[in-house]
Amino acid sequence: MMLQAHLFSLCLLILYLTTGYGQEGKFSGPLKPMKLSIFEGQEPSQIIFQFKVNSPAVSFELTGETDNTFKIEPDGLLYLIKPLDRETRSIYNLQVAALDAHGAIVEGPVPVTIEVKDINDNRPTFLQPKYEGSVRQNSRPGKPFMYVNATDLDDPATLNGQLFYEIVIQLPKINDVMYFQINNKTGAISLTRQGSQELDPTKNPSYSLVVSVKDMGGQTENSFSDSTSVDITVMENIWKAPQPVEIVENSTDPHPIRITQYVFYALAKDEHGKPLSYPLEIRVKVKDINDNPPTCPSKVTVFEVQENEILGSNIGTLSARDMDEENTVNSILEYRIVAQTPQIPMDGLFLVQTYSGVFQLAKRSLKKQDTPHYNLTVQVSDKDFKTLCAVQINVIDINDQIPIFRKSDYGNLTIPENTKIGSIILTIQATDADEPFTGSSKILYRITQGDSEGRLGVDTDPHTNAGYVTVKKPLDFETAAVSNIIFKAENPEPLVPGVAYNASSFAKFTLIVTNVNEAPVFSQYVFQARVSEDVATGTKVGNVTAKDPEGLDIRYSLRGDTRGWLKIDPVTGEIFSAAPLDREAESVYRVKVVATEVGGSSLSAVSDFHLTLMDVNDNPPRLAKEYTGLFLCHPLSASGSLIFQATDDDWQSFRGPQFTFSLGSESLQKDWEVLKINGTHARLSTKHTNFEEGVYDIPIRINDGGRPPLEGTVSLPVTFCTCVEGRCFRPAARLPGIPAMGTAVGILLTTLLVIGIILAVVFIRMKTNKGKDNVQSARASEVQPLRS
Repeated sequence: MMLQAHLFSLCLLILYLTTGYGQEGKFSGPLKPMKLSIFEGQEPSQIIFQFKVNSPAVSFELTGETDNTFKIEPDGLLYLIKPLDRETRSIYNLQVAALDAHGAIVEGPVPVTIEVKDINDNRPTFLQPKYEGSVRQNSRPGKPFMYVNATDLDDPATLNGQLFYEIVIQLPKINDVMYFQINNKTGAISLTRQGSQELDPTKNPSYSLVVSVKDMGGQTENSFSDSTSVDITVMENIWKAPQPVEIVENSTDPHPIRITQYVFYALAKDEHGKPLSYPLEIRVKVKDINDNPPTCPSKVTVFEVQENEILGSNIGTLSARDMDEENTVNSILEYRIVAQTPQIPMDGLFLVQTYSGVFQLAKRSLKKQDTPHYNLTVQVSDKDFKTLCAVQINVIDINDQIPIFRKSDYGNLTIPENTKIGSIILTIQATDADEPFTGSSKILYRITQGDSEGRLGVDTDPHTNAGYVTVKKPLDFETAAVSNIIFKAENPEPLVPGVAYNASSFAKFTLIVTNVNEAPVFSQYVFQARVSEDVATGTKVGNVTAKDPEGLDIRYSLRGDTRGWLKIDPVTGEIFSAAPLDREAESVYRVKVVATEVGGSSLSAVSDFHLTLMDVNDNPPRLAKEYTGLFLCHPLSASGSLIFQATDDDWQSFRGPQFTFSLGSESLQKDWEVLKINGTHARLSTKHTNFEEGVYDIPIRINDGGRPPLEGTVSLPVTFCTCVEGRCFRPAARLPGIPAMGTAVGILLTTLLVIGIILAVVFIRMKTNKGKDNVQSARASEVQPLRS
């Protein structure tokens, strides 16, 4: 029982903290005389105050006018057990005493006065459903000739009980002029200036008014209201001079009656259709009777109202119609709610203003959990007819409920550190009482403590709101063997004012990560270094680092060193050149580095090492291709020229090579010249035409202009020959490598002789084989019997 009492007190404390109520920010204090105040209508279990005393007191006793409404817990929590109603009782006189373990009073009792503060929960009502009065024609404007009175049970010292009167309807209303006015505080009715001047009982002997009264001083749309009808008779002013009376003798004319509404014209014509006189205007007025019932604006009128709307909130207006004449008693409509379905949690949740059709929240705030909508049957009536209209009020959910975990502690969870990323390790569950599948009830889980590295995440099931705790990053026994994880459940939609997340929205569990022998881990996925290609053998070109999670020693080795250019220190991870490097053979040299733990399971890890070789000018220029077909037609008719191209195997900038060209021998300068075309091409030209037929090998010197500059000398063969149709032609005997005519004939005859000998041998062999076949055939004929 003691445990249950402590749990109940804790729940009360949480309720207090989440709702935000208290005594001017003071929640607890010593046992002393106090005057506390609390608003009426609060939910049960509302905490009022917590008294504290020292030993030997162990509990408290509450006496006085408790009225079965107040209770105190052993730890001093004073709270409500049912709602208060100021109109029933506004002051409670209580006594609180502190008791020891034997129930004896050790302190107090002290007086505690509870003042119940008013809220606007009562509708003003007129003392009479109908008022009647009279006023004389030409009465003084502003002088009251009658009063209407209403009362409100709310506190008159607050806005809740301050009433405001106004005239909402005047019938008839001639030229849209109000003849009557009302004092909005006293309810006194008097004539306006126009009413004092224009009221005439011979024209309109009576008037009907609808007067409304609102609380809250009429200053807010959330005020409650009531209305009443006032019938006023206009009496003739007896204090006036008589009018002159003229009597026409022998007059038989009827009294004149002025009529309006329909206008006709009468015209007299002769037998030929010509007018005999001007047209006569005839006016006919049709007097309205109440022959039309009220009609509903639609089959169902739909309003919406949010949860937790305050009392008196305007929900909507039902605007029924009546086809009878406007601004007459035949078209004045009254509204009344005759049925509410369902009657949950009670009947009479709504009211409608009698003449305006404005619907208001009457008794308490709504909860969508009770019912998502209400159906109202509204009677709309004029003085003779009644019509029933349907009104549906939909309750809109607001985020006034916080997510609550089913359990606050999920205990210990032990998993190995090599648990795969994406694995679900735990399922958590919170619930939310707001409307399902909305932003108010959807739950998002967030880890607020214990995982600063973001190793875990929580994914929400959109259908069940279950949270799946998932591994998002690798776990590590060495850095976080035990973690105390705290979750928070929250909504994507903000909570309404006055509602806050509390301890019910938090849960925890302890994550225990067990050790697993893991492979070494490199500090980088790819290691990169840059060196000049001409570094000396044995030069350090880079280094790699790896660590073993268990702290074991590591040995390094290389894999994929196909050219044998590198070597690695197995202990330090430093990498050195082991042979001359060549950028032109491979500009980026890629190898694998292996880190293997010493001892344990000899696990290993692999990373990449990329060595970028920076170029050194170590390749002289050369011809871009083999030039073997260069020729000039002999004899030259003018200076001839040929174009050639050079290249270089070294790295080139975006501008490309910038070669210079010159003749390789000064002795050739009288016959030849070389001119540069661009950075890679040049033109070799003759300086005269006196060249003999033959092949000339011209040495060309090419300089790359590098740092340091390199120069290469190439030989460019140029043939001077007789040309036929633009092609070089020379007699076969004079072409190098081609035999003379006699030699060619001898070779041809020898070839023909060899072919003849081969054919003769083949012919003889065939003839010999054929003779043998004939002999064998004859022998076979001799020994084989004849067959018939």
